Amino acid sequence: MNQDIVAGKWTQLKGRVKEQWGKLTDDDIDQVNGQAEQLVGKLQERYGYARDEAQRQVDELFGETDRTRSVGR
Repeated sequence: MNQDIVAGKWTQLKGRVKEQWGKLTDDDIDQVNGQAEQLVGKLQERYGYARDEAQRQVDELFGETDRTRSVGR
């Protein structure tokens, strides 16, 4: 997903992020503010994921969001 789209859709994505990664606090999510790189860092911090694993999970979530958007058109 394009970084501009992530930032623009962040309000909508917050709920999905909370569902996917319950250990992230509201403050964590507010700090991320739609920045995929910051989300990867927070996942590493809270879950102890390796960078590659955190990036894969973020890409997967945002990829699902892209597919959902495409299907809804």
